[in-house]
Amino acid sequence: MLLDKRNILLGVSGSIAACKSVDIARRLADEGADVSVVMTGAAQRFITPYLLEAVTGNPVHTDIFSDPFVHINLPKSSQLFIIAPATANTINKLSAGIADNLLCNMWLAYEGPVLIAPAMNYRMYRSGIVKKNIRELRKSGVQFVGPATGSLACGEEGTGRMADVPDIVEAAVSALTPKDLAGHHIMVTAGPTIEPIDPVRFISNRSSGKMGYAVALAAKRRGADVTLISGPTSLRAPEGVTLVRVEKASEMEAAVLDHLPKATCVIMAAAVSDFSPSSIARVKLRKRDVMSLNLKKNTDILKKIGSRKGRRILIGFAAESGMDVRSAGEKLKEKNLDMIVLNDISRKDAGFDADTNIVTLIDRKGDITEYPLMKKIEVAGIILDRMLQYHAAAGGR
Repeated sequence: MLLDKRNILLGVSGSIAACKSVDIARRLADEGADVSVVMTGAAQRFITPYLLEAVTGNPVHTDIFSDPFVHINLPKSSQLFIIAPATANTINKLSAGIADNLLCNMWLAYEGPVLIAPAMNYRMYRSGIVKKNIRELRKSGVQFVGPATGSLACGEEGTGRMADVPDIVEAAVSALTPKDLAGHHIMVTAGPTIEPIDPVRFISNRSSGKMGYAVALAAKRRGADVTLISGPTSLRAPEGVTLVRVEKASEMEAAVLDHLPKATCVIMAAAVSDFSPSSIARVKLRKRDVMSLNLKKNTDILKKIGSRKGRRILIGFAAESGMDVRSAGEKLKEKNLDMIVLNDISRKDAGFDADTNIVTLIDRKGDITEYPLMKKIEVAGIILDRMLQYHAAAGGR
């Protein structure tokens, strides 16, 4: 679990978005966190504290006079303070240091990372004083998630809706993840490429992009500057990464070469089409005209990067029908890789479109490490750990 044994303090202020705080608390608890909740008086007008007690298993704190030291002891034992929703009133109080309720008193006593999810009408959010106070809070190290743009509770459209619950939980995970990749710029490729036959048909493969997206997410959580070059997928890119969308192999090649100079590590998880039609029809071909296709080889992007990688760390993937370690090792040498990730695409729980994977890592020294079935985000963490080890062994090149 991503937040196992972490103590998180969740502050809830008086917004209609307070109804989402129950889901936030539940999801944090599902990830292993021990969640304690503090509510303002206004928040209790929207939801009852008993709802939050039910999902956290902890008493909800509402009254500054119920325990003379709770505003000191609870913040002291918490590793993250989330305020979601945070109204304009609460944001302004936090910035000014006003402590006229229990939530604001806890804010003043807390010394760890703070995550705020604003929620208010778009006119309030764009007001000068709110903008100023958000800037001041950012300067003091407070992290913000959202607000989102869309339909507001009042029926208007604009920016002010509280961020979606998964985004808030992800921001919490990121806030509590050690930033051991800070200073690295990691370029990740992901997904398939498609090679058009005519305006309707194309050649592609079954890659979902999940492995590459997991690597990008894990690297971003750990503080890296991440560029994600993605073929067509249905996945949502992790917040905060630089996303470059491509379709054809030639477009992926151009994007990789364009972003290579600033990369300290390149992780090529994309399933690039090996072949493309030698010519593309400008109009849809009739069935009888597509009885055979003339194909040409696409550029081997991984090999091309290997020939010019310099001091960068280059990691490739070998998606095989079976765990052919010898073939993967040959590919590593042929393409001048520092490490290759071998996985068996014939398995239903480890191939394309699965959320789990079974991999074997092979490095240029010949070390071979096999791993059991695990989630792709866990595989991503192992790959990044090995990348850091290799970086340190090479003298921080």
